[in-house]
Amino acid sequence: MRLLLLLPAPFLLSGCITSVVKEVVTAPVKVVSKTADVLTTSQSEADEKRGRALRQKEENLGKLSRYRDKAQKKCDDGSDKACREAQELEQQIEAEQDRAI
Repeated sequence: MRLLLLLPAPFLLSGCITSVVKEVVTAPVKVVSKTADVLTTSQSEADEKRGRALRQKEENLGKLSRYRDKAQKKCDDGSDKACREAQELEQQIEAEQDRAI
């Protein structure tokens, strides 16, 4: 009876040992591939980052333009302070337009 129970044991253990060996052998490959994924930027990720930067720049330009338009309106009404503010905002707009992305 004991012989019948022990007979299938090597076959059952060989599957377990095979899976452990497989995990040990493939672990370094998995680590290297994961590291490469983390360290490199795909083209789509670079495109997304550039798109975000462009949208941010356009948003800043829009905001500065609105502020400049309000200051210019006040300047037209005779406010010297608003005229200086409009000039400063115009300079900021030019700087933002010249800024590299």
